[in-house]
Amino acid sequence: MQDAYLIDRRAARFAQGLSAHVKGAAAVLVLTLAALAAGCSGGSGADVVENPSNGGGGSSSSYKGPAPATADVQSFKINLYDNIRTSDRCGGCHSVDGGQTPMFARSDDVNLAYADANGVVNLKSPEDSLMVQKVGGGHNCWLTSDEACAAILETWITNWAGELAGASGRKIDLKAPAPRDPGQSRNFPADPSLFSTTVYPMLDRFCSGCHSSSSTLKQQPFFAEGPSTNPDAVAVAYEAAKARMNLDNPSASRFVVRLRDENHNCWTSDCAADAAALQAKIEAFAQGVPLTQVDPSLLTSKALTLYEGTIAAGGNRYEANQIALYEFKTGIGGTAFDTSGVDPAMDLTLSGQVQWMGGWGLVFAGGKAQASTAASAKLRSMINATGEYSIEAWVAPGNVVQEDARIVSYSAGPMARNFELGQTMYNYDFFNRSSNSDANGNPQLSTPDAKEVLQATLQHVVVTFDPVEGRKIYVNGELVSEGDPVPGGTLADWDDTFAFVLGNEVSGDKPWNGVIRLVAIHNRALTQEQIKQNYDAGVGERFFLLFNVESLVNVPESYVVFEASQFDSYSYLFKNPFFISLDAAQQPSGIPIRGIRIGINGTEAPVGQAFAHVDATISSATYSPEAGQPLAALGTIVPLEKGPEADEFFLTFDEIGGNTFARPPPATPPPPAPQDLPPASDIGVRTFDEINATMSKITGVSPLDPNVQNTFAAVRQSLPAVEQIETVVASHQVAIAQLAIEYCNALMEDATLRTATFPGFPFDQPPSAVFPASEDLLFDPLFDRMLGATQLANQPDRATVKSELHQMITGIPSDPTRPGLMNTGANDAERTLTIAKSVCSAMLGSAAMLIQ
Repeated sequence: MQDAYLIDRRAARFAQGLSAHVKGAAAVLVLTLAALAAGCSGGSGADVVENPSNGGGGSSSSYKGPAPATADVQSFKINLYDNIRTSDRCGGCHSVDGGQTPMFARSDDVNLAYADANGVVNLKSPEDSLMVQKVGGGHNCWLTSDEACAAILETWITNWAGELAGASGRKIDLKAPAPRDPGQSRNFPADPSLFSTTVYPMLDRFCSGCHSSSSTLKQQPFFAEGPSTNPDAVAVAYEAAKARMNLDNPSASRFVVRLRDENHNCWTSDCAADAAALQAKIEAFAQGVPLTQVDPSLLTSKALTLYEGTIAAGGNRYEANQIALYEFKTGIGGTAFDTSGVDPAMDLTLSGQVQWMGGWGLVFAGGKAQASTAASAKLRSMINATGEYSIEAWVAPGNVVQEDARIVSYSAGPMARNFELGQTMYNYDFFNRSSNSDANGNPQLSTPDAKEVLQATLQHVVVTFDPVEGRKIYVNGELVSEGDPVPGGTLADWDDTFAFVLGNEVSGDKPWNGVIRLVAIHNRALTQEQIKQNYDAGVGERFFLLFNVESLVNVPESYVVFEASQFDSYSYLFKNPFFISLDAAQQPSGIPIRGIRIGINGTEAPVGQAFAHVDATISSATYSPEAGQPLAALGTIVPLEKGPEADEFFLTFDEIGGNTFARPPPATPPPPAPQDLPPASDIGVRTFDEINATMSKITGVSPLDPNVQNTFAAVRQSLPAVEQIETVVASHQVAIAQLAIEYCNALMEDATLRTATFPGFPFDQPPSAVFPASEDLLFDPLFDRMLGATQLANQPDRATVKSELHQMITGIPSDPTRPGLMNTGANDAERTLTIAKSVCSAMLGSAAMLIQ
């Protein structure tokens, strides 16, 4: 767990040891930041320009200036400078030719560019680099997504910082949020009535053309569901609309932003006016919702929203040989960007039934996400350079019945591929084209059938290939394949005209249903240690929420930290809390923490309080300045109310530091009103174990008799499981008959037990001498054991039963279909024994035994 929360201090130590020359240059560069903020125009800020580049560098000329002066300058050159100095990226402005300072992309001298770059990057926290923030805010991104450009820049700076610190993966540096007390908040009422009279009419009028299940477009979410087709339309629309309305700040509602700032399907020519009209409706709704007050008697932490936490996604990932990466952070549009930072970017075009998933991911339901063949060619060149590779994916299969479905593929059609990760029911399949396979990558390597490794849940899947050991399949950090059926071989036969595709075949006829939350391609075979490292790092949009408790424990910069994420469209996941002080000089000890509860929007969450049983004491023996002290290895689900941008979380405690809260016992719910149920039958049936015990008691045969025991085991699930007589079906009677036959067979084959049960009955005589003369010696012992010596009013009549058994043996002369048991076989003692078994089975398996 300490690895999961390790705070990277190595980059900080390096930064402290920079040369005086670089420090001086960085100080001078502070004066240039205002110019950078102004944009390349040098005026009030240039407009966002969408460059035509598809991700490749705009200039192929090599660097001809002075050599890097230090190893760190060389690292800067390899990881960042060579990627940004081209004219279609930063080199068009921040260079000698462009004339814009700081000149961190100048082509004449990498050492001078390095000095300027140190003023606009943050090696301790690459995502906080001014360079990243400017591009993410819309400053001359070279792609169609500002967020994708920012992610790529962050990757390049991270690679520089990681090489500088000797690291092989991303680290997480916890960042303290601004302290804020839990505030007054408006929570959505359970009843949609107020919504139906304020916001809903406008949504129904102007948005139902898309956001309704009755629309031909059927665009989720259905916040404009129409009452003409759905009697619960308002309730459906209300649930879908909650996350898009901010009752505390209506102008920040997603509905309003989409109209006002993004001109999304305005219904008039004035989008600002449309946004203002909808905002007024949301304000009217909000004014009718009372403020929720935080109980002043509670011991509360400071508050924050999900997005005020420290981003945890990707922390501690091993990425040293990563050549393609998809984290699906964009969330909108028709392109999933390759943010590995390795050119050419292998961006994916979405087509067919593919949707973005909240919290990062793609949902596939028949569509695909495919790269161009030109961009995909980097896979062949970069993987052939090493002769080995790994495909890494976080996937949640939609079901375990789909077959021959493509999850990740580099192919040209159903029968031509370089590699493929696919699904066949409970198995993951791995195809690899090599010198020892055919052109389709056969024979395939699959997970073992009996282990049913693939499940319809989120799983981390990694397949690796190297020329010596061949292919391997790992699921959730564990090796699950059992040896490659062919030797490794070489990859020289790979075809660079194939295309990389997710969720389908390039031909569109091998769809896979499920969710993909991350895909990475590495041009090395990852070791199991590296695979476990990436599995432990997790996936998706995750945050460390730092709840400030400094005022409660009197330790500077102290926090109770939760890992949190949006679990789905309706809830958040909170897990693995720990205590830490960001002041490394602190060594807290003797601090009790008991009864943690999660608050949301001014009140404790009504469900999901799994941490209420936490009872821990911070101790110097278990506390680590780097990782803190774990409080519980638990997780819980908390309902989503307003959405991740607006829901405000805080913690409450029953005890923390020297503070205690006398929590009142939970109110005892009133007893439910008694229900007048339909009349129940006075009689029922024996259940499976009761039937077995009753048959044993009647016959005197032990239930441990091997034949009886085997038969009972075989029919047990087919015997009645409940006592209600209404549940008895024909299959129950068949199973009862099988068990009765086995008990009676055991009884009659045991000479000692048989003689003791039926004294005087001539088992050694033929049927003609026994029936009907001695049949009472067979009938009466059975009647006495099953019906009792005294005839009861609600029991079968003994005389009637005896008549039926007599006719079963001797037959009915007037009915040729009932010739009788004694007339359908040999006239010998063996036949007499068979008839006795039949009589016993008929009685033992009858209603006289079953009903009680």
